[in-house]
Amino acid sequence: MRQLIVVLGDQLNRNSAVFNVFDPDQDAVFMAEVSGEAALVWSHKQRIALFFSAMRHFAAALRSEGITVHYAQIGSHSHGELADALAAAIVAHRPQQVIWVSAGAERLNHALKATCDRHTVRWSIYPDRHFIATENQFSDWAKGRKSLRLEYWYRQLRQQTGLLMDDDEPIGGTWNFDTQNRAAFDARGPGLLPSPLGFPADAITQQVIETIERHFPEHPGALDGFDWPVTPEQAEAALADFITHRLPLFGHYQDAMWTDEPWLYHSRLSAALNLKLIDPATVCHAAEAAYHQGQVPLAAAEGFIRQILGWREYVRGLYAHYGDQWLDMNALDARHDLPDFFWTGDTPAHCLSQTIGQTLRTGYAHHIQRLMVTGLYCLLAGVRPRAVHEWYLAVYVDAVEWVEIPNVIGMSQFADGGIMASKPYIASGSYIDRMSNYCANCPFNPKEAVGAKACPFTTLYWAFLDRHEKRFARHPRLALQVKNLQRKSAEERALIRAQAARHLADVTHKPQT
Repeated sequence: MRQLIVVLGDQLNRNSAVFNVFDPDQDAVFMAEVSGEAALVWSHKQRIALFFSAMRHFAAALRSEGITVHYAQIGSHSHGELADALAAAIVAHRPQQVIWVSAGAERLNHALKATCDRHTVRWSIYPDRHFIATENQFSDWAKGRKSLRLEYWYRQLRQQTGLLMDDDEPIGGTWNFDTQNRAAFDARGPGLLPSPLGFPADAITQQVIETIERHFPEHPGALDGFDWPVTPEQAEAALADFITHRLPLFGHYQDAMWTDEPWLYHSRLSAALNLKLIDPATVCHAAEAAYHQGQVPLAAAEGFIRQILGWREYVRGLYAHYGDQWLDMNALDARHDLPDFFWTGDTPAHCLSQTIGQTLRTGYAHHIQRLMVTGLYCLLAGVRPRAVHEWYLAVYVDAVEWVEIPNVIGMSQFADGGIMASKPYIASGSYIDRMSNYCANCPFNPKEAVGAKACPFTTLYWAFLDRHEKRFARHPRLALQVKNLQRKSAEERALIRAQAARHLADVTHKPQT
């Protein structure tokens, strides 16, 4: 064999750079399902199912083209780690060279290189061209900058791609429409919502579901409602469904939350994007075309494009820039364990029970639920950033390390000390009350910080400011909040600290597996 082509579970794009040098007469593809990756964290069953099903569909598509695929299904081998499975393939097939696209998890590149070196086989890593910008582009942009803020990177990519541009100027005269994209529902709620297009399990997916129930029976989540896109064709259909039925109101209500409504106007495309079943440029151009055709307002198209062209590309650049340094970041010295209700949803706080319960059922929560409910709680409570990261990586179907690590440790937990965001995203229960109807069904009052009806978010918000008063007293974006804290009497602050301590003491903790 000339070349063994390693295809990872989140690199399922047929136009990958490794296929440029592929010769079906001399080369073969290697793919493997391994328990080490599925159990790196206590992964949600739907997350494992998504990866395995998409991988098996991709392998089947390659074989239909006459490509040799050596595919190691879980249960058919004894290798717990991807590197061990590759080592067995090297011994069996004796390739002259092993090649792969740069992994989205830095640890995998190290493991694969070490395996090839140990077996004295040449290896080569190709750049991941699934993204709109290259890693070198981001590095060049980052050089000499005191801060790496999303807005300026986003503007550069808008100019580079021409998306929503009129020559050198943004269409509409402004780069973003945040002020139009923060609406909450009124008391009537979202009304009748079109359900996102789902994809019932075919024979391959059904086999995967049976495999997961056999090999990962104790993992969280259920598989009876699994309907995620697992092929490029399904991802394209999901995109078309979103553009037609939900994008027109996505921008306006992208930050809104509502009881028992997990999807609202969101796209459900992040998992397909992160497994590379669909190209981000394709998604952005579809949203732009919908605007030009009069199907969606500019604010909706721009808000959606910014999530992909702006935020997704930005996070990828940051992960490449800092690598796994993120995992040791803890700028706020957060030390608490993750409460065990994160694995059950069993908490009287309605916003948390809704978001966590939904997550455990579906493997999904939208970005505000992640940032301003579960993430906010952990930030205010001082939960260890790495524990928060491991939970997010475990429970969300779209979680892959390059995107999840910076988003959680940097954006959500401010553990990077301000690399990603200029301030920690802190708020009291009043924010959740404003953006949802969760508080209407909750025994706690978002306006109260002490007492039997005190909202944990409000208590922990003031306790957070009290704990970090010196750090943020002169902060340009938090100084006013600190001043509000300082208006409280010493007695009030003592009561808040005591209430916060009782709350955290009452929360039991699950040993991490």
